[in-house]
Amino acid sequence: MGDLFIKDYVKAFSSGNYAEVCLYNEDKKVYGIGEKMNEINEYAYMNGYNWEAFLNCYLAKKEPALLEGLKTDPEAGMYTAYYGLTPENEQKAKKFAEIISSLIENEEELFQFLRDNGDEIEWD
Repeated sequence: MGDLFIKDYVKAFSSGNYAEVCLYNEDKKVYGIGEKMNEINEYAYMNGYNWEAFLNCYLAKKEPALLEGLKTDPEAGMYTAYYGLTPENEQKAKKFAEIISSLIENEEELFQFLRDNGDEIEWD
């Protein structure tokens, strides 16, 4: 139980019955990336619901195993995903948070994925 991965804007942790991932899309860095995403694709106004849409598409193409057992609870200012609490799912949550962090830290990769796949994403 406890923290699995932490950055200012993304956190993976286990709590109660869940292994959770939280992306704080109102974080200054994430918010700025969201604004650039909206410039690339007019439908990509990056609230929690659209981060869900983007990340679902990304995982489906790049890491489909992480979608197995994944539940989400997006809000306007935050994207939350969770798995039932098992050691395997804690590793999934950690890996998912690492993927989000990698996309935020390597924003050109994120933007290119958006350019290539934006029409396939089920935006809010």
